[in-house]
Amino acid sequence: MSFAGPKEIIAEGDTVVLYLTPAAMHTIDAVPQIRNKKNEMIEYVFQTSFGALKVRDLIGVRYGSRVQLTKGWAHVLQPNPELWTQTLPHRTQILYTPDISMILYQLEVRPGSIVIESGTGSGSLSHYFLRAIRPSGHLHTFDFHEERVLKAREEFVAHGLGDNVTVRQRDVCEQGFGDELNGVADAVFLDLPAPQLAVPHAAKALKDEGKLYPQLNNHNGFSPPPRTFARTALTP
Repeated sequence: MSFAGPKEIIAEGDTVVLYLTPAAMHTIDAVPQIRNKKNEMIEYVFQTSFGALKVRDLIGVRYGSRVQLTKGWAHVLQPNPELWTQTLPHRTQILYTPDISMILYQLEVRPGSIVIESGTGSGSLSHYFLRAIRPSGHLHTFDFHEERVLKAREEFVAHGLGDNVTVRQRDVCEQGFGDELNGVADAVFLDLPAPQLAVPHAAKALKDEGKLYPQLNNHNGFSPPPRTFARTALTP
């Protein structure tokens, strides 16, 4: 639970960023044992280019400390969305900090906002949304792929963010976001192969003053200049 707020000391179960160099960072869970391929519990030893680390030695260490590896040393950092984006396990292509900053700015996301996101993907943007809307806001994030939904839900809970996010498996282009979300969203973000198919559903979900940001990609794989749309521009 190391994303939920500032911490000084690494607790068992925390997600920790192991910083070796700007180009070599790793995200690991601070647990003393892991399960191997034979389903046996073994001591967790994490291998890096600077040698091995017995992960149990991180528990009780202060965030920001330098820790010894067998062939060098590293720093242990508390994760934030920027570090998570650089170290997360990629399940899909992801957005990075410069694009995400523009998205948050244009959608005017703030504490207390209700945000709808599709698709969840690897959860990079989701973590930025959650930081921006907490403590009283909520993120409703959708993905059509069952395994990605289950993994994202597991990560949000492990990161201490589960109370502020709901993850659903759904093809929003066909099924929409659900009647329970009609008229409740301050912002809707669409990162889909054909986002135009979900626009009518987004219009239903948005509040009158809500904003839509469709991530549009041309045939060369580049996004055109970003633009948000007010709900009033989406409905007759």
